[in-house]
Amino acid sequence: MDVQDIKNRFGIIGGSPLLNRAIDIARQVAPTDMSVLITGESGSGKEVFSHIIHQMSTRKHGAFIAVNCGAIPEGTIDSELFGHEKGSFTGAHEARKGYFEVANGGTIFLDEVAELPLGTQARLLRILESGEYLRVGSSKVQKTDVRIVAATNVDVYNRVKSGKFREDLYYRLNTVPLRIPALHERKEDIYLLFRKFSADFSDKYRSPGIQLEPDAIQMLSNYSWPGNVRQLKNIAEQVCVLEKERNVTATALLNYIPNEGGSNLPMAINGNNKEDFSERDILYKVLFDMKKDMMDLKKLVAEIIQNGGNTSHIVADNPHYINQLYQEIDQTVNHDSTLTIKKPSQNNPVDYNYTHEAEEVEESLSLIDKESDLIKKALKKHKGKRKFAAQELGISERTLYRKIKELNLN
Repeated sequence: MDVQDIKNRFGIIGGSPLLNRAIDIARQVAPTDMSVLITGESGSGKEVFSHIIHQMSTRKHGAFIAVNCGAIPEGTIDSELFGHEKGSFTGAHEARKGYFEVANGGTIFLDEVAELPLGTQARLLRILESGEYLRVGSSKVQKTDVRIVAATNVDVYNRVKSGKFREDLYYRLNTVPLRIPALHERKEDIYLLFRKFSADFSDKYRSPGIQLEPDAIQMLSNYSWPGNVRQLKNIAEQVCVLEKERNVTATALLNYIPNEGGSNLPMAINGNNKEDFSERDILYKVLFDMKKDMMDLKKLVAEIIQNGGNTSHIVADNPHYINQLYQEIDQTVNHDSTLTIKKPSQNNPVDYNYTHEAEEVEESLSLIDKESDLIKKALKKHKGKRKFAAQELGISERTLYRKIKELNLN
């Protein structure tokens, strides 16, 4: 059975090379008893591949049990997987077979395997190594012949490094790694999937078919799809049920595609592949550039101070900083202004000439005037609310009342 036959049998849609590669790996490993670790984002279709591996194996007539390891409480997961004896814990009124006993001769799919407790991981490792296990509350060794296919949407190796997952179990499970591509890596398949889902839902709800305008198709392709195929299917169902116009435009589609925020807002309709930046990204960049400029300025000032104000060699030693400074001044200063700055020449490295035709207004240096001015500004800013003005000035409200009286600011 080739890749296309597998797609037809299991209802897989798409022609992405990454998808075809994953199907081919599953096809080749299925007839063996090797353990497989399927990785991929949530909603990308990991469980479908576990069915492919089981149905194309020699165990296809045996049981197939899918277990969500993250949904079973830590206190009961050992009992669920390995079974328990009567009276082994409170509530164990009778003996119970575990999944590994029930699936003997078949396949167990352990979804979200990275969520297993460390104690359960040790038990699972023993099964992988020898096929042996113990029921909870029993000392009698049980044997099982089960193939294990595991899946996770997290980086298991990072959990190994943090001590949350056993390294030996990781390598046992990861005998054959199988990565399922995320939907945003299969852009050529997005519209095909949407068309298939919308057609199915139109038949289910007996509604007219949905047609996407070119700008809506482009929007689908450019969206990041954090929920992958599952999210695309949900949105296709919403559009089929809720949209009155059956020819859907990008504007209409925006009502169904959630705004992710950040740098994924929400997609570029024009199809350009330029990197998008959020306001926070831009702010961080500005702050880092300001910090760098301040460090450069501090360096120049420190060198001038160390040399007693002699700047002749500063320009020669730091041509990059000096040239950048003059470039920025040339960009920001209006050429019609009376402010002129001459760049240093070889004969006169530091030739600064500042002229200003406007009459200079001598600034008052009186502390009382400054204090009065600050209090007026604080009161104006907070619309006369003295409590907040005092907080702004860093003084107590009582002190502010006294200052207002002394300075006659009522």
